Amino acid sequence: MLIGNSLASSNLIEGTKSSESSDKLEEELGRFLNLLVTQLKNQDPLDPLDANEFTSQLVAFAGVEQQIFANANLEKLLKLEQTNQISALVDFIGSTVEATGRTVPLQDGQAEIGYTMPLGANTATLTITNSAGRTVFQGDADKSSGKHVFAWDGKNNSGILQPDGAYNVLISGLDFSGNLLEITQTVFGRVTGAGVEGGLANLFLGDDITIAQDTVLAIKETKTASAGP
Repeated sequence: MLIGNSLASSNLIEGTKSSESSDKLEEELGRFLNLLVTQLKNQDPLDPLDANEFTSQLVAFAGVEQQIFANANLEKLLKLEQTNQISALVDFIGSTVEATGRTVPLQDGQAEIGYTMPLGANTATLTITNSAGRTVFQGDADKSSGKHVFAWDGKNNSGILQPDGAYNVLISGLDFSGNLLEITQTVFGRVTGAGVEGGLANLFLGDDITIAQDTVLAIKETKTASAGP
């Protein structure tokens, strides 16, 4: 039994550090009490044990217990904060976001890639590769300075539609002196879920892509295909 049962009544979250520390403290306290009882049974009546020594040990155990209790409360607050973060992210689900990155989701045979071309581009190429690293599409990127959005229809250079999933995009360019240009890239995707990992809020694009919430630059309503007559 723990000192004062304070930890037992604190409803520790199983699997957390405070829960593990509590189990270890209880184990050590049990060994200490067993040793204390044994010593009391076998003490010399003419030279009894010094009560101050084992009292100080119990006080030390109590101090550790209080620290674990404080940590457990902090873990509960963090857990609550994560739950609140997920609740706030629910509003993203179904919307289309633009985020910094080079991995784009192909969803329903459609994908959008954003990039900002600097001044002085002589050549610019857009390359899309699949998860195996194979190039499925390659073409010229817009060389004019400014922001551009490339809409990919999901087909490779042979006109064959690729399966939905995650694809890597690289937009490379050279200036007139042959120097490599620094091109900022973004990706668009429909949010399919949300979660928190390691204290960070994440959004899911399709089934294969996870992005951090702080990489999101814009959010908009997802375009739906117009119904036929």
